[in-house]
Amino acid sequence: MFGHDQDTASALEAISWAQTICFAPMLFKTAVLLKRLGVLAALKAARRSHGLTKAELAEQLELSEYALGVLLDMGLSGRIVIEDDAGRFSLTKTGQFLLDDRMCAVNLDFTEDVCYQALAQLEASLKTGRAEGLKVFGFDDGIIYSHLSSLPEPARSSWFKYDHFYSDAAFAPALKQIAPLQPQHIYDVGGNTGRFARVCVNTLPEVKVTILDLKEQLALAQAQLSAQPHAERISFCAVNVLEDKPLPQEADVWWMSQFLDCFAPEEIVAILRRVHAAMPDQGSLCILELFPDAQRFEAAALALNATSLYFTALANGNSRFYRARDFLELVAQAGFKLSARTDDLGLGHTLLILNKA
Repeated sequence: MFGHDQDTASALEAISWAQTICFAPMLFKTAVLLKRLGVLAALKAARRSHGLTKAELAEQLELSEYALGVLLDMGLSGRIVIEDDAGRFSLTKTGQFLLDDRMCAVNLDFTEDVCYQALAQLEASLKTGRAEGLKVFGFDDGIIYSHLSSLPEPARSSWFKYDHFYSDAAFAPALKQIAPLQPQHIYDVGGNTGRFARVCVNTLPEVKVTILDLKEQLALAQAQLSAQPHAERISFCAVNVLEDKPLPQEADVWWMSQFLDCFAPEEIVAILRRVHAAMPDQGSLCILELFPDAQRFEAAALALNATSLYFTALANGNSRFYRARDFLELVAQAGFKLSARTDDLGLGHTLLILNKA
């Protein structure tokens, strides 16, 4: 499900949603603090006693009733908590998801720790085409990927948890689609910390994997993989795909997972043309991506469109999660044809298997 071609909201629904948008940052910060200050956990623990009053929470959490009052009242408006006639607060289902659901935890921490301050520079990033939000972390060269290992905590941990959470769930089902290709040597382009390479050598006997990435990322991958089983079948090659240089030519399968969304359209075409030149005629290019217009749920499309703003303000200033139809046009421009497409892998990924046109 993606977008709507008609506006069917009533005037009351429309203005209510508009007001929610106006105060959305306050609601988000309330959710973060209700969780991180222990309010949600305390209410969960007290569910058998029908919740807690502000006074009881204040004593338990060593917070003032004033502090709890403003947070809980906003929590009521945000449907995170409910209050009975005796002034006892309890969690709603939404509050329970914010507390216990892993996807909510990953998204909340990523937005708070990585994106929130940087989004103050969104307008500047839109105008300059550079990730101006990186300045909040002390970097000024317009790209986050070379700085991942030196991001301050908790931003560094939250970034990797977010990245790994979504990609990890898709690796196993994607490999089932790739196995019939009988790959002998896979180039994992933009391999990050090497998690796909590890799954790959553990799943496909005898296959060799070479991770192609920036030297800073390869150092992270080598540290993660050196003691892993079958590490002898994983090698590393420092490559900057934006440089107009020939790529290595030993692999029969090229793999890119959540990689091309890190580049502008003209860069994607240029990268794919270099891959096209390096691939054997019978080779395959396998692309695992998240497309907003390939999602089953509106919330998933919203999450991807929101993350596109992270790319703008913080990652590099000129990339995004693309609509599938737009992305396939770029693939065709680079000289590839679509051999197979599988949607809804893992948590909403799409696998494209491509060959030379």
